[in-house]
Amino acid sequence: MKLLKRLFFWLVFLVLLALFVALFLPSNFQVERSAMINQPCDTVFNYVKYLKNQEIYSVWWKADPQMKTEYTGTDGQPGFISAWNSNNKDVGAGQQKIMAIQEGKRIDLELQFFEPFVSTNKSFISTQHIEDNTTRVSWGISGQMPYPTNLMGLFIDMEAQLGSDLEKGLKNLKRILEK
Repeated sequence: MKLLKRLFFWLVFLVLLALFVALFLPSNFQVERSAMINQPCDTVFNYVKYLKNQEIYSVWWKADPQMKTEYTGTDGQPGFISAWNSNNKDVGAGQQKIMAIQEGKRIDLELQFFEPFVSTNKSFISTQHIEDNTTRVSWGISGQMPYPTNLMGLFIDMEAQLGSDLEKGLKNLKRILEK
């Protein structure tokens, strides 16, 4: 019986310690990556503003070629929704919606995940004219991990994990647009 009480005490202590540590951890994350593409800014922007093109360059779309997709609205316009549903636990189910477009410069998205977890994040893709045939493309994602789920930040490096996926997607985009 004493052993059981001690185990219970240590279990409660560890849970309380984890909750205390979570009080001091950040609850927001922001990840951004950029790439230079040797194409005019208008050419690049007019490609990335259409969410259906992400099926070609985004690593998330390539993770499950069998996933079901559904589109609502007019692609390349605010209000357009691109939804997905996959049996692959790494892909899950969710949707992204075009929230705003600054023509030739930036597209703002809302990402909603339904499975394997529920969350809402913000994303953007922006283009910046560097030279006549050089464009900087930036792709970013930001969100929150509210207390106490922010404790996962000790075990999941959002910067590295999401950053790697964004970099791969930008490399795919560069390869496609520079053909």
